[in-house]
This record gives sequence, structure tokens and C-alpha cells, in this order.
Amino acid sequence: MIQIAAARRPAVTISERLEVVNNMVALPAQELTGAAGGRQHLLHVQPGSVTIEYDATITAGPGTPIRVTDEERVAALRPSRYCPSDRLTGMALSHFGEIPTALERVRAICDYVWRHVMYMSESSGPATDAVDTLLSARGVCRDFAHLVTALCRAVEVPARVAAVYAPGLALMDFHCVVEVEVDGHWQVWDATRLAPRPTLVRVATGRDAADIAFTTVTAGRAELRSLGVRAVAPGDLPADDHDRLIALG
Repeated sequence: MIQIAAARRPAVTISERLEVVNNMVALPAQELTGAAGGRQHLLHVQPGSVTIEYDATITAGPGTPIRVTDEERVAALRPSRYCPSDRLTGMALSHFGEIPTALERVRAICDYVWRHVMYMSESSGPATDAVDTLLSARGVCRDFAHLVTALCRAVEVPARVAAVYAPGLALMDFHCVVEVEVDGHWQVWDATRLAPRPTLVRVATGRDAADIAFTTVTAGRAELRSLGVRAVAPGDLPADDHDRLIALG
């Protein structure tokens, strides 16, 4: 299973090519629907080499905030594998519990994580959760996202994570950000502050990294030999103070 295709959203036009080659033979991919317009592709491969290429040109209008459903709100308040918000309740309440509004809480949490966690490549692993990141004070984008998400949930702000393509990101890779509920709509936040939010392109959405992994092996074994990601936007990248409300398309 792969999750690398841009999500389908209203007012977003996607011109794309997905090519899968298994032992020099083109392989069909079955598309499955994911959350928030995300798309998963199921592959049945034979032992040997597999090469996957995805190219897309995406045209989007102004980001329109997506209304939060009751089902999404409940899921976004529960602890999850990488966001054990129940274990962070005491810390979160002592630091952010007295802040009166959800928006002010989110801003304070993102600022706290940005100031107290060092972005460091290869500083975490597949088992690292939000508590580990808080204690070690270092991590990569998914660790920043998990910590922000867990702290938001701990102070009753629904939060979820999204995998995105991020023009301007250095070093270029898949990127992970957070969506939180503000006034009944999803708004995107990135405590790493490594890329401008207006140009982010949604790929997958879920409770934490377990839901948005770009590959999942359901049977057998697979070894990732190489990975390349490139995302660009036309013209100059927009300025982003990482404080104002922005919706992820």
C-alpha cells in the first residue's frame, strides 16, 4: 500500500501520473479512498525490484477551511499510538490549561514546541512518540507534529496530523504538519516553521504517523533502497508568520 498521491479536494485540479514497475513490468494500482480526500493505492507485487514514480501538477484556489464533523472531532480528541495525550495531561494543563480560547492555546503550544524542541535529522525512530520527543527535546517533523497534536488533545483542542508536499522545505522530503479545530473548522499549523503553509499540498490525513505512512507492507518484507521527493511552487514562496489562520487544501 502506498500513500503518495495528492489528496482530492474541492477547488483543487490535479494532473498526474503514477507509474509502478515490478521486475521491468508495469503494474496496476488499485485506488482506495482515504480520509479528507486522501488516496491510497494497493499494489500486488512479485518478489524482486519495484520502482514507483509519481508526478503531479496541482492547481488550487484559495484554501477554504474544512468544517469539522462530529466523528472527526471525537477521533481527534482521543489518545493514539504516537500521540498519548493522556500521559501529557498534567504538563499540558499546567502550561496551557488557563489560556482561554482554543486559538490562543494552539498558538502557545506551537510556540512552545518550536522554542523547546530542536529539529535534528535522524534523531528519532519508528517507535518515538510525543512523550519521547518532549523528554529528549529533539526530533524531525513528525515528532514536532506528534507533540503538538498530543498537547492540543490534552487541553481539549481536537488535533490530527497530515502528510504533505511542502515547497520550500529543506532538506526536501515528505513533510508532516498538524490540523486543529478552531471555531468549527480545520486549520493547519507547523511548529517546525520550515516551509510556508499556503503552498502545502495534502497527501494523507490521520490520527498520527501510523495512519499517514507513505508505504505499508501487508505481507512479506520490503527494503527501501532509495527515495526522492521534489515539490516546487511557481514564483516566489509566500511569507508565513506561522501565527495567522491558514486552511490546508
